[in-house]
Amino acid sequence: MRKKRLFLSICLTVFTAIGTLAESGIYHNVMAYGAKNDSSQLATTAIKKAIDTAVKGGGGTIYFPPGKYKTGPIHLKSNITILIDAGAELHFSDNFDDYLPMVSSRWEGTDVTNFSPLFYAYKAENIAIRGRGLIDGHGKKWWKYSEVTVKISPGSKWQDEFHRLNKDILRPDLPGWVERGFLRPPFIQPMHCKNVLIEGITIRNSPFWTVNPEFCENVTVTGVTITNPPSPNTDGINPESCRYVHISNCHISVGDDCITIKSGKDRAGRKMNVPAENYTITNCTMLSGHGGVVIGSEMSGGVRKISISNCIFDGTDRGIRIKTARGRGGVVEEIRVDNVIMKNIREQAIVLDMHYAKTQPEPVSERTPAFRNIHFSNITAEAKQAGYLSGLEEMPIDNITFTDLNVTSETGFLIREARNIEFHNVSVSTKSGSAMIAEKVKTLELDGLKTANLHPGTPVVELINVEDAFVHNCFPKAGTEVFLKLTGVQNRDITVSGNNFRHVKTPVLKEGKPESLKID
Repeated sequence: MRKKRLFLSICLTVFTAIGTLAESGIYHNVMAYGAKNDSSQLATTAIKKAIDTAVKGGGGTIYFPPGKYKTGPIHLKSNITILIDAGAELHFSDNFDDYLPMVSSRWEGTDVTNFSPLFYAYKAENIAIRGRGLIDGHGKKWWKYSEVTVKISPGSKWQDEFHRLNKDILRPDLPGWVERGFLRPPFIQPMHCKNVLIEGITIRNSPFWTVNPEFCENVTVTGVTITNPPSPNTDGINPESCRYVHISNCHISVGDDCITIKSGKDRAGRKMNVPAENYTITNCTMLSGHGGVVIGSEMSGGVRKISISNCIFDGTDRGIRIKTARGRGGVVEEIRVDNVIMKNIREQAIVLDMHYAKTQPEPVSERTPAFRNIHFSNITAEAKQAGYLSGLEEMPIDNITFTDLNVTSETGFLIREARNIEFHNVSVSTKSGSAMIAEKVKTLELDGLKTANLHPGTPVVELINVEDAFVHNCFPKAGTEVFLKLTGVQNRDITVSGNNFRHVKTPVLKEGKPESLKID
């Protein structure tokens, strides 16, 4: 009897505590505010009432029990958590009018007033979207109005409203994008927020970019699954001009880039001048997408101090891609990529490209972007091309290192307009062509470069007008015809030392007369 009374007493205490939590308003079940979990009516007003009530009490959790809810945009306030339970589904309306009035937003790096994002917060703190449930953006109707398909005819009410509110925006250097009509909203876009958590949920069918924090501090995205079918610009996670971002344990398959780091576009990005900095990306898998992890091309505010590790890319167009163009400005620097596996990459495993748009050389100015201090290590990759590095004539790519890479590809590395490039213990096995071609590179070190395949008449390495190169510790495969070919009349200060050329017919093939060639 004594044990039974103790048990009843504990139960009474627990039930009293639960009742106290409910009475205090810490948890707010949206169904208590009029939401229907059979998707029979819009729950937008009920959700707003629940949030407003929680805010009056200092904050709380907005709870979605199992069922299907149909809703318009949800605006989070400080100290609000959205909790979507297992078995709960939030289906967002595809009626464009539900996303009016328009709000302050950012679209591909340009500050605009636009349709409300599906989840939106502005200058809020301590906000979260959590749970094991599903949110569906029903983006198909929005996709029809992307720039690559249909333009809205002049005079639509959405186009008129967009133009009315955006007369004085600072447009990108390349004109024309606003004339498309209006811009699709991101799925989740907190603006100028602190302490943001997105955890556990499954997201699908985003109208545009999926998770897109802007100007936020301390953002965590963990355990999230994002699935978008082939569709225009439906990137997975795009933290832009944020600092202290943590992305982990996510599974992403989307219509564009899986994870992208950005910081504003052209003049608008340079005016705001807020970099993306201090990001960690780890333990993620990326499937369909244009790129696994991408930086740019909108990086005019700068990108720095980024760590990418322990990820698997399987089936993306590219693995790691850093892209920009003249006119962007901004500096990408202090990037580290480590312990990554890339499989079935349809184009390049690694890309550093400063020619994302066709431009002509110009004097160095605030419009000139820069890539520097970027380091890759412990990578296994299968790709169409091992790597592509292309700098600007007036701003070469600078201080890039590759350490402990094993790459199998149709073609090898192609490097142009770069300086201070190092390869240490890198194996590149190609189906055809050289393992590496370097053109107009200054200060190049090849330390322990290997290849498993032989291609008669093709050198393992070709240097074209390269200055100050050091090739050492290489052990070419037996039967190699030519290991190193020097092409062009401007090769100079080339040192080849400490290599095992016993099984190489021609260690160095010289075309032209390179200055200061030293072979030991």
